[in-house]
Amino acid sequence: MTAEDRFLWLEDVEGEAALAWVGERNAETAAELTRDPRFEELRDELREVLDDADRIPYTVRRGAFLYNFWRDADRPKGVWRRTTLEQYRKDDPAWEVLLDVDAFAAAEGEEWVWAGARVRYPDYRRALVQLSRDGSDAVVIREFDVEERAFVEGGFEVAEAKTRIGWIDEDTVFLGADLGPGSLTASGYPRTVRRWRRGTDPADAEVVFEVEAGDVSASGWHDATPGYERDFVSRCSDFFHDELHLLTADGRLVKIEVPDDAGKYAHRQWLIVTPKTPWLGHPAGSLLAFDFDAFLDGDRTAHVLFAPDERTALAGHSWTRHHLVLETLADVATRIEVLTPGSDGWGRRPLADVPPLSCATVTDTDPDLCDEYFLNVDGFLQPSTLTYGHIGGDAEPLKQAPTRFDARGLSVRQFFATSADGTRVPYFVVGPADPIGQGRPGPALLYGYGGFRDQQTPYYSPLTGRAWLARGGTYVVANIRGGAEYGPAWHRAALGANRVRAFEDFAAVAADLTARGITTPDRLGITGASNGGLLMGAMLVRYPELFGAVVAKVPLLDMLRYHRLLAGASWIAEYGDPDDEGDRRHLEAISPYHNLCADRPYPPLLLMTSTRDDRVHPGHARKTAARLRELGHRVLFHENTGGGHGGASDNEQAAANHALAYTFLWQNLGAHPS
Repeated sequence: MTAEDRFLWLEDVEGEAALAWVGERNAETAAELTRDPRFEELRDELREVLDDADRIPYTVRRGAFLYNFWRDADRPKGVWRRTTLEQYRKDDPAWEVLLDVDAFAAAEGEEWVWAGARVRYPDYRRALVQLSRDGSDAVVIREFDVEERAFVEGGFEVAEAKTRIGWIDEDTVFLGADLGPGSLTASGYPRTVRRWRRGTDPADAEVVFEVEAGDVSASGWHDATPGYERDFVSRCSDFFHDELHLLTADGRLVKIEVPDDAGKYAHRQWLIVTPKTPWLGHPAGSLLAFDFDAFLDGDRTAHVLFAPDERTALAGHSWTRHHLVLETLADVATRIEVLTPGSDGWGRRPLADVPPLSCATVTDTDPDLCDEYFLNVDGFLQPSTLTYGHIGGDAEPLKQAPTRFDARGLSVRQFFATSADGTRVPYFVVGPADPIGQGRPGPALLYGYGGFRDQQTPYYSPLTGRAWLARGGTYVVANIRGGAEYGPAWHRAALGANRVRAFEDFAAVAADLTARGITTPDRLGITGASNGGLLMGAMLVRYPELFGAVVAKVPLLDMLRYHRLLAGASWIAEYGDPDDEGDRRHLEAISPYHNLCADRPYPPLLLMTSTRDDRVHPGHARKTAARLRELGHRVLFHENTGGGHGGASDNEQAAANHALAYTFLWQNLGAHPS
C-alpha cells in the first residue's frame, strides 16, 4: 500500500466516479440496516429526544439579554433568539426571535447551518453572523442588526472560508480570510490579520500581522474591557504551540514571553498562564496569574491558582466580575471552587458540592458587570440541573432536564484497567448493577477518543440511554492517554511515535471488561469519531479478536496522506509528519489503511462520513472501505451528503445517522431483550 494507492480517485470529494461509488455503498448499507424494523423505531425515538421541547435551552448573556440557539421539530434549522433573566426563570419563557434560519435558508435557496455570531461589545447592537453551507467548517460572514432583526445592507460581508473575524469598534474589525493567493496557510486557515474598515475592500485592508504558510493560522482580537483596552495577535505554529503578541497603538509587536506550548491570555490586570511543561519552577498543568504590566516589565512573580498532583488535573475556569471559578478533576471526578483576589493573595472556597461520578460545568458568567453564574450538573444517569446564583449569595435551581430513558436497575461504576506498560487507565461503566446476575455477560458499547487534550467526563445522553442502555446494553467510556484527564503528561504520553499507548490503553479496557464478566468479545462493540475514528481503525487492525462490532465516524485512517487532506496539516504536532523520514515509520505502523490484510478476520465494521466534512476528508473512510472490499472483507459504508464534521446538519439527519449505528450494533452484538 505504500508504493501505490490505487484508491486515490476516491479523494475527489465531488468527482462523478467517487460519488457514484458512494451512492452504491450507501444503497448497500440502507438495504442492510434501514429494512431492519429496529431502525425506524430507533430513528423515531432519537428524533423525539433531539426535538424535545423540554430540554434545557442553555444561554449566553450579552448585556441585558440571554441569547440561545434552538432547534426543534418545527424549526429544524433553528432560530437565534433571546430573552431576559426574568422570563428565563419561567417554565415557558417569552423569546424574541432574532433570526429564523429555516426561513432565511428557504429565501436564499441554500442549506444554511447556523455557525454562531460575534455580538459587538458593549452596545450589543450589531453581530457578525456565521453561516455554514450544509455544516462545513468554512463559513460566510454577514453583519446583522440585532435590534432591527435584519442583515445590514452594505455591511461587513465575507465570502466562504475558514474566516476569523472580530469587532474592534462599530466601524472596524480584525479579519483573517481567504483573500486570494498567499492569504491562507497550508492548513487552510488565515495567514494574515488585517484591520478592515467599513465600506472598504478587505483586500486593501491594512495587514497588521502575518505568519508563514507552514504555520497553522494567524488571529487577532480586541479587548474592549473598559480601562484595559488592548489589541492582541497570535501566531499558531502548530496545533499546540502559539506566540502571543500585544499590538501597540503605533503598530509595534510586544511578545508575551511565555512558552509557546502554554495557554495564555490577558484578563483585566491579569496575565493568565497554563503551562504544559514545567516553567519557572511550576509544574505542567498549573494555573498561574501574573500582574500583566509587571510581567511586561520583567516581574515573574506568580500567583498559583492551581497546582496539579498525580491524581488531579485542571478541567477549566471562568471569570465573574470579581472572582474566578475553578474546575478540576480528581480521578476524572469534578471539583469546583471560587477563587477571589485580595490584598493578601487569592482566597478560595467551594462553590458547590458535586455528586460522585458526576460532572459540574459553569455554562456562563458575566465577567464585565456582576458575579452571577450558571452551573450545570449532570451524570450518566442524572439529567442536567441548571443552577443560577451569585457568588457569595444564594443559588436557585433554574432548569431541570427531563428524564428521557428508564434507568431503573442501572448503576455507574468506575474501574481501572492496567495497560501494557503498567499504567492504570480509568474507565466508567454504565449499565446493569449486576450483569452476571442476569444470566450471562451482556452487550456492551465502549467509547474512546484519546487525543488533542480531550477530557471524557460523565454526561447525561438521552440518545445513548434510549438506544442502548434502556434496551439492555452496557455503556463504557475509556479515559485513555492522549486526553487530558490527568493533565498535560497524560496527553504527551500518546503523542507522535507513542500513539500506540492510546491504543494499548483502549485494548486494556476492553480486556478488563471481559475479565470482570461485564461482557464478552463477541458482544463488545466500540465506537469513536474523528481522532476516535483513528482509534477504531487501530483496534480493527491490531486487536480484532477483542471486539464484536466497530463503528467509526468521520474517521482519520490514512496516516501517510492525512497532512495533505483539508485541515490535516494542522495536526502534525499530534501525530507526526509523514514527509519526515523520522516520523514516517511510526505513522505507517499506526495507519489503519496501510495495515489492512486479507487473511485476518475482522469484526463487522460500519464506516460513516460526510461529503461536506471539510475537516477530516471523507476519502479516509471511502478508501478504507474500498480497500477492505478488495481484500474480500465485508464492510458497511454510509456517507451523508451534508452535515460537515458533525455528520449531520439537522435533527432529522442526526437521528437517522444514530439509528444506523445502533441498528448495526444491535444486529451484531445480539438482539435486545424483548
